[in-house]
Amino acid sequence: MSRFGNIGKGVEELTTPCFLVDLEKVKTNCYKMQENCNMYGLKLRAQTKTHKTVQGCILQTGGTKKGLVCSTLDEAEYYADAGFEDILYGYPLIPFHLPRVAALVKRLAEFHVMVDSHTAVESLLNTLPPKGHKWSAFLKVDCGGAREGVWWESDKGIEMAEALNKSPNIKFMGLYVHCGNSYVKNVEETRDESIDRVEDFVSRLEKRGVTCPTVGIGSTPTCRQPGPKMKKLTELHPGNYAFLDVQQNTLGSCTLEEIAGCVATRVIGHYPHRNQMLIDCGFTGLTKQGFGNMKTGYGVFKDNPNLSLCKMTQEIGTVEDLSGKLDFGKYPIGAILYILPWHSCATAAMYPVYYVLGKDERVAEEWKPTRGW
Repeated sequence: MSRFGNIGKGVEELTTPCFLVDLEKVKTNCYKMQENCNMYGLKLRAQTKTHKTVQGCILQTGGTKKGLVCSTLDEAEYYADAGFEDILYGYPLIPFHLPRVAALVKRLAEFHVMVDSHTAVESLLNTLPPKGHKWSAFLKVDCGGAREGVWWESDKGIEMAEALNKSPNIKFMGLYVHCGNSYVKNVEETRDESIDRVEDFVSRLEKRGVTCPTVGIGSTPTCRQPGPKMKKLTELHPGNYAFLDVQQNTLGSCTLEEIAGCVATRVIGHYPHRNQMLIDCGFTGLTKQGFGNMKTGYGVFKDNPNLSLCKMTQEIGTVEDLSGKLDFGKYPIGAILYILPWHSCATAAMYPVYYVLGKDERVAEEWKPTRGW
């Protein structure tokens, strides 16, 4: 059975494993995030990397098709082809990227890059932008997330911002912070600490005569759990919120019922002598992210919370019952089960098409994500 051309079908007619999306939940998740931004007068710049689809971005932007941040140039080009504007390539710029960046700058009214190294700044300073355009650059600042970005206390970032701001060929857009530490620390404390740190950085820049038009933070945990200090910002740039996942649930970002994406899988074998059954979803259908907690495993079985996906090979998953003896009669061979993924970004990346279910639980749309870099 082809993975495409399944609109109108029920889940029982689909080849498994497959990735299902609840359209109403995605709409609600996008609406709630926009409301969080409205509450504090902030712009929403939607991160696209969770779903990488045109349809998802239309919902994230409320139909305006403006204001995205992408993790790959492939995504940026894909959305430019689809008529989106105001796109940020939110990934550390290196000189190798410049030809593709220049092409996007030339074709869009607003295309931005993100820098966090002197090498990237020098490449912009020493390379003329396309005629009639300027490079547009955000400075990435590390406020504790320990990924990319100049450390917030260092003068290195101050020097970069000054150099960008002085160049006649560059438009300095401001600061970009990812609160990745909100995944391992208290969310509210991390959110407010990040805002305090980026505010300190802004203050130091202002003393040097550099204004930051945009000051934004991201990460779904911090943006799903907003606070009054966000009034000091201008922009939020979360991404996972469109689908959500079990990891977000463990962080208090959502309930299990709000998770919009899940994997449908079928039971393929019973093994009473070891009290296990097998399903047709291995790590190529879910990824191995998240294992460490036997209750959540690699994900949570929707409507069957006592089941645990305890082991996976490439195409096969091993399932046990956390409450004790597995009742094989409840899960006949061929029966469909649904797994809420630990990390929806990684799981969605396993599939060439998402089956989007309408209110009647039948396939209403097929979303085909872009892939590559």
